Amino acid sequence: MARVTTPDLWHHYGRARAQHDHTVPDSFHWSWSQQDGPGPEILGDLTGKTLADLGAGAARHAAHLAVHHTPQRVDAVDSSPAQHAMATALYAPLTPRLRLVHQDVVTHLNAHPDAYDILYSVFGATDFTDPHDLLPAAAHALRPGGRLIFSTLAHHLSGAPAQPDATATDVPAKTPQDTPTTMRRWVLQEHVWTKLLDQAGFTHIHTDELPAGHSPRPATTLLITAEHPTT
Repeated sequence: MARVTTPDLWHHYGRARAQHDHTVPDSFHWSWSQQDGPGPEILGDLTGKTLADLGAGAARHAAHLAVHHTPQRVDAVDSSPAQHAMATALYAPLTPRLRLVHQDVVTHLNAHPDAYDILYSVFGATDFTDPHDLLPAAAHALRPGGRLIFSTLAHHLSGAPAQPDATATDVPAKTPQDTPTTMRRWVLQEHVWTKLLDQAGFTHIHTDELPAGHSPRPATTLLITAEHPTT
């Protein structure tokens, strides 16, 4: 199967749920199971803060923060036309506190220096964007003292160990026409993420493992926080 980059490989993701679940979630979880473990308290006090959800998909996490917390604004950024359309259908009425941004995440971050207090991703852009591009762009977009928080797979869903260097893995995907293909996913060991964040200028890097929990394909989560220096 040859990997293709032009079709929207996220066309099918979340579509079945979006047809029957139009609610704003009343909870927010970082774990792969989305059933337990820490929630938005990891982000700290959001009052008056400007956030961006990187690779927001249908923007369910962003909608939760916009409704149940008091940020100034949450930007839900996603490059997928299908995901952006779903997010718009579900949560457009939540503007201006929730802003739905249809753009490549790296492009968006590079165009908005010192714009955000908090950047976060829940198995989103940090999994599917080259970290050599994404992490420096995130540092560029954060205000001094701002934080990047993301959850990612601690190992491949097959059970194979995470990569020992900054190498992507080809994982199965489908085009909008259901043609099998692959997309790149960065499933990296803890020390690799730490090194990449350090190289991008982040400090106070902290990692935690969250148990697999119960899901059809259980997986341990790596929860990572890092800070943009104040000087």
